[in-house]
Amino acid sequence: MAATPSSLQRLHLIATGGSIMHNLALALHRRGAQVTGSDDEIFEPAKSRLAAAGLLPAEEGWFPEKITPALDAVIVGMHARPDNPELLRAQELGLRVYSFPEFIYEASKNKQRVVIGGSHGKTSITSLILHVLRYHGRQFDYAVGAQLEGFDLMVQLTEDAPIIIIEGDEYLSSPIDRRPKFHLYQHHIGVISGISWDHINVFPTEEIYREQFKVFAEMTPKAGVLIYDQDDEQVQLVTVPSNPDVTYIGYRPHEHVIRDGKTFLITKKDDEVPVKVFGEHNLRNISAAKEVCKQLGIKGKDFYEALGSFKGAARRLELVREGQNSVVYKDFAHAPSKLKATATAFKKQYPQRKLVACLELHTFSSLNPAFLPQYAHTFDTPDVAVVYFNPHVLEHKRLPPLPAEAVQQAFQRSDLQVFTNSKELAAFLHAQNWQNANLLMMSSGTFDGLDLAQLATEVTK
Repeated sequence: MAATPSSLQRLHLIATGGSIMHNLALALHRRGAQVTGSDDEIFEPAKSRLAAAGLLPAEEGWFPEKITPALDAVIVGMHARPDNPELLRAQELGLRVYSFPEFIYEASKNKQRVVIGGSHGKTSITSLILHVLRYHGRQFDYAVGAQLEGFDLMVQLTEDAPIIIIEGDEYLSSPIDRRPKFHLYQHHIGVISGISWDHINVFPTEEIYREQFKVFAEMTPKAGVLIYDQDDEQVQLVTVPSNPDVTYIGYRPHEHVIRDGKTFLITKKDDEVPVKVFGEHNLRNISAAKEVCKQLGIKGKDFYEALGSFKGAARRLELVREGQNSVVYKDFAHAPSKLKATATAFKKQYPQRKLVACLELHTFSSLNPAFLPQYAHTFDTPDVAVVYFNPHVLEHKRLPPLPAEAVQQAFQRSDLQVFTNSKELAAFLHAQNWQNANLLMMSSGTFDGLDLAQLATEVTK
């Protein structure tokens, strides 16, 4: 008989400092489980949050002696390696070992599972759905990859909630389970927001990457629902309505108008609903979230009512500071499709202002010479386009050196500014004329500690 999460009371998390893993640790602790964990490096904010709950390991590193037969299960994060001493000890003792997605599935076996997949947009769509459900007092569990306003944790697991909303990452489940995470959740309602090749270190070709979404689409069960971006060519290849027992729902960008840098949705009753997010990609995300909410019993007028107070997910086109003649935003964009969508949306929202946009190459794919050509012409929209990367990150990821000329050539933009020193980058940005100009900073990193708050103050003064 399979164990239920409520019967798993003594749990150990390997790689407990990860962004989603430390949230899982806190969620389990909140539920009353006895939680321990280990990691060889724990950064903020995970460090402080674990410490406040009494869950911070006494010292960093791996300690096989923590793994004992008294444990009900071990949960292993992607940061661990297959030869991790604690993992090996757990296997030796025959303990239950779960990956993060396996455990989330176990915890939600008796719930309706909504899984949001896609190369881009999944965090924003998930965030939108959570915001609407919460606004209307619905009971739900969730697992999402970004910090959301009004939610203190990124994971919630309860006994009572009838549904769970899960951000469905296509990356690998664990060091010993090479299946994409979103294949393990067994969705009832699935979303594919867009497909754009990523994670070249795991999916070496575009076809192999796309195949993971095809598998996800085909996992939609009898009486299940698959919601998808009907304009995305790659999505069209994997969401062919082939199962008569599945409901297929395509969506497009929500109808809208833009006036004075503000976006208004146009409803079927010709009402105008002001929203705090903008850009075609976000208008698609809104359409996707609306379709999911409809499946969960939220009427259109109630969806729009809740939407008015949605500010977006953290670091997803997030406003840093606004001045009279300029704004500063930061965004998580790093993949080619995200970069193009965000920069284009920004320019369209403020067509009369100069756009200075800065991208940090930070992920394995973005720094890989074999993948870089995917960025060709994705950064044409900004008036001033800047790319930054740290050569030490290349060394850490065991990638070859990356000359500035190679980056310019890959982006197919001869006036592209390339920096490898964050102080020089800061000096360049400070020296720009910010009269009637906007700044957009895009990265999954931090531009090596660049003080964005100080820069934003200067840009908008």
